[in-house]
Amino acid sequence: MSAALLEPLRAGVRDLGLDLDEAQIGQLLDFLALLQKWNKVYNLTAVRDPQEMLTHHLLDSLAAVAPLRRHVAEQGGALPVPLRLLDVGSGGGLPGVVFAICCPGVDVSCVDTVAKKAAFIQQAAAALRLPNLHGIHARVETLPGPFDVVSCRAFASLPDFTSWSQGALAPGGVWLAMKGKHPADEIAALPSGVQVFHVEQLAVPGLGAERCIVWMRRA
Repeated sequence: MSAALLEPLRAGVRDLGLDLDEAQIGQLLDFLALLQKWNKVYNLTAVRDPQEMLTHHLLDSLAAVAPLRRHVAEQGGALPVPLRLLDVGSGGGLPGVVFAICCPGVDVSCVDTVAKKAAFIQQAAAALRLPNLHGIHARVETLPGPFDVVSCRAFASLPDFTSWSQGALAPGGVWLAMKGKHPADEIAALPSGVQVFHVEQLAVPGLGAERCIVWMRRA
């Protein structure tokens, strides 16, 4: 599988303007292979075709890497090292595992209410040799923080996402919500305690669909 996906992955990484070394490219392909293998047993994703997995999952998640790296760089010395990120409803580890591979300076915890999905993350962390990746089986409402970034991808509405995860967000932390088209209705429904400070459009190589990141913080 890897050989057929290597060039499309490299091309996508180039299109996204990402600086990844060969080891990271290899880890991304190995992760995709793991996802495919475990998917048969664990039902981690409805997408079964490797090529589709590449665009709909891997490249879609990779599109958020540059914005995350920028945020980390902007914080400079203001944040602890390593910065702690919580990926909520991570499922098969998207985007959490991709963040852990591409941002080794970020400590990534993926939380899911389904035990086998959290177990898959732990398996991926061991197989891919990612000491900065952790799978947690829990409800996000029960997790203590503090996490500097709380992320999600197609997880829940913005009001639910921020409400459920507010206890895990560090003072001065941010929410990074990956969405499809601009979720104006969800933004309008946010409580007064949550402020949207940026909606960032994303272009995913090979995917003809709207994507954006909604960045939020406590008001």
